[in-house]
Amino acid sequence: MSLAPTSIVLSSPSPSNWDPENVSFPEEFAWGASTAAYQIEGGWDADGKGPSVWDTFTHQGGDRVFKNQTGDVACGSYTLWEEDLKCIKQLGLTHYRFSLSWSRLLPDGTTGFINQKGVDYYDTAIDSLLANGVTPVVTLYHFDLPQHLEHQGGWRSGAIVAAFDAYAQFCFRTFGDRVKLWLTINEPYVLATLGYEEGVMAPGIKELGTGAYQSAHNMIKAHAVAWHSYNQLFRKKQGGLVSIALNSDWAEPFDPNSPADQEAAKRHMAFCLDWFATPIFLDGDYPAIMKSKISAVCKRQGIPSSRLPEFTDAEKMMIKGTADFFALNYYTSRKMKHQENTNAQPSMSADKEAEEVTDPSWPVASGSSWLAVVPWGLRRLLKYIKDTYNHPIIYITENGFSQSDPAPLDDTQRWEYFKLTLQEILKAIYIDGVQLKGYFVWSLLDNFEWTCGYRSRFGLFHVDFENPALPRVPYKSAIEYAKVVANNGLVKSQE
Repeated sequence: MSLAPTSIVLSSPSPSNWDPENVSFPEEFAWGASTAAYQIEGGWDADGKGPSVWDTFTHQGGDRVFKNQTGDVACGSYTLWEEDLKCIKQLGLTHYRFSLSWSRLLPDGTTGFINQKGVDYYDTAIDSLLANGVTPVVTLYHFDLPQHLEHQGGWRSGAIVAAFDAYAQFCFRTFGDRVKLWLTINEPYVLATLGYEEGVMAPGIKELGTGAYQSAHNMIKAHAVAWHSYNQLFRKKQGGLVSIALNSDWAEPFDPNSPADQEAAKRHMAFCLDWFATPIFLDGDYPAIMKSKISAVCKRQGIPSSRLPEFTDAEKMMIKGTADFFALNYYTSRKMKHQENTNAQPSMSADKEAEEVTDPSWPVASGSSWLAVVPWGLRRLLKYIKDTYNHPIIYITENGFSQSDPAPLDDTQRWEYFKLTLQEILKAIYIDGVQLKGYFVWSLLDNFEWTCGYRSRFGLFHVDFENPALPRVPYKSAIEYAKVVANNGLVKSQE
């Protein structure tokens, strides 16, 4: 059975008879915003917190991050949680997604020492969200591995699987009486490729051709083992759901009439989304396209066996079906050209033999040169997930558009992008029949945007990082988003 749809080109994304302002979102649709611990909390060494790989990475300097900025203070959310809660309430959100800092809870990454101050911080956040009618959506791991575990090999080491499982069980046991929506790992694709292959993100490991595949292999196993722990030990009593947050671009063939470009687009999807989704949602193994392509490239390079690790039959059985819903992070789309790999130097990006091209007609978010704004790409991606992965329940756990610093509070252009995106989501639900249950904006606050530091602003709320009080002020998009949440649908434009 083919794991990809027969054609990557869909019909026109804009039916002429469609009026999204007359259509509500489904009942009990989840309206949210997302954040991540390292990006907002600050307090990097407060109250017994251990160092994470991002603390180490940013403190090493060397222009790895814009202006050598760090997340040492960030939005100060560790001490300003009440201010964050005010923002959440002002938006009227039904859900709030945030991540736990592994090294704030377990300073050396193990349950040998539990930092009660960290537990107290997250207890307060969870309890106050619930008291205000907001459902917490908790990510166990969002890029900030405890440095102690990285010293032992990090995600390249098979030992990380048991370490992650112990951490996950600790979190389920500690917070699972109140948290019913869990995400194990955020964007394993980004961490594998940028953290362990290209080395441009923490932990800064550059192992071309092997680093991404080995770290991803262990992340998939860690996720699956943690899912089984929840399923066997906690689900009956706690009644929650567990998944993994996968990011993906949408890929279009550069020349829609070129079979080579059509195949390149399919390969991009295989090497991006399907790399993780196929084993977890379908059959416990990597996509056939990915396996055959890497194997063929390795043969040409004189490498006796594939650089892509193999799962055992027992591991395939263990991995298959380990997600209770599909969590998707979407930002942009690309056009794909076939590109022959003549590179003697192994690399994951060269293995897929597809060149990414940004259509010059697509607008680009001012704060991120990589972020071409393609709302209809999200609709096509949602349809692809429906068709490829057996019609799962889907939550969009991140979607956003950045402004460059200094960012105007009147972000009219950005709100237009949000509005277009929500229109495409409505089409996906009502025309394409996608089971979409929620939408989360990245991000609640302007924050530390990894290697872009504080120059790239994704927040619904502006944060003045020059002011020690770190005040939060709503952008126009926050005010407009709050109207959509209250209306459970787009609000008719006032002429």
